[in-house]
Amino acid sequence: MLDWVISMDPNRIQLDVVYPWLRESYWSTGIRRDIVERAFANSMVAGAYRGEVQIGVARVVTDRATFAWLCDVFVDPSIRGQGIARAMVSALLAHPELATLRRWCLGTRDAHEVYRPLGFGAVDPAIWMQYLPSPANWRA
Repeated sequence: MLDWVISMDPNRIQLDVVYPWLRESYWSTGIRRDIVERAFANSMVAGAYRGEVQIGVARVVTDRATFAWLCDVFVDPSIRGQGIARAMVSALLAHPELATLRRWCLGTRDAHEVYRPLGFGAVDPAIWMQYLPSPANWRA
């Protein structure tokens, strides 16, 4: 029996918990709090909770019609390996508002095995490109 639940309620997200996680993550090191607040206000989110304590988060940037970028998936390091990240991502993938999406993307350095069983695979480098602005634009 699980002792945690997944919620899609954006009002349950505890930015006082989430912000330090993201600020210390390899993908958002040093990010400013105001940017995290704006990002979450403009995204679809899933949170994992043990009682009232937030233990995980996942965010989707989407037009809710054709495309989504899965990002900021984070589980408290002390309780990883229990399927919490996969459960949050599964809840987002199953959300009825996202049923018409043609493409979901994400980036990960070390969690490929979290996403691969859900159907994610490598992208074609002949098609995909990226632009990386200076971190000075978003770091504290």
